[in-house]
Amino acid sequence: MKTVTIIIRTLIGLLLISVAIGYFLNLMPEPVTNGDFKAFDVGAVSSAYIMPAAKFIELLCGLAFIFDLYVTLASILILPIIMNILFLDYYLTPQAMPIAIFLFLGNFFLIYKHWDNYKSLFSRK
Repeated sequence: MKTVTIIIRTLIGLLLISVAIGYFLNLMPEPVTNGDFKAFDVGAVSSAYIMPAAKFIELLCGLAFIFDLYVTLASILILPIIMNILFLDYYLTPQAMPIAIFLFLGNFFLIYKHWDNYKSLFSRK
């Protein structure tokens, strides 16, 4: 089970890092958008801070996953971004769902594996 955890953590980390670096260095072409996805994309880009902030968090969490540092914190920090990716893909770009599902299930697997670290967050004092 430890090997599976390392593989999932590494794959998620590599995916997050590659997307973030691709965004910051303009290595990937802008996707062709239309309809509702175009409206969402224009809004996200127009805000001028959402995409850089999300990609910076993806980069930090990807590095944390790769180097096995602060995985508990990184899993919680990246969760809202992964949820947004999942819902965006479900409603607007269903062809990208397999990657979103892998990110979602892989992150929950990592949360499950580190559940002892989260117990104090949910304890009533």
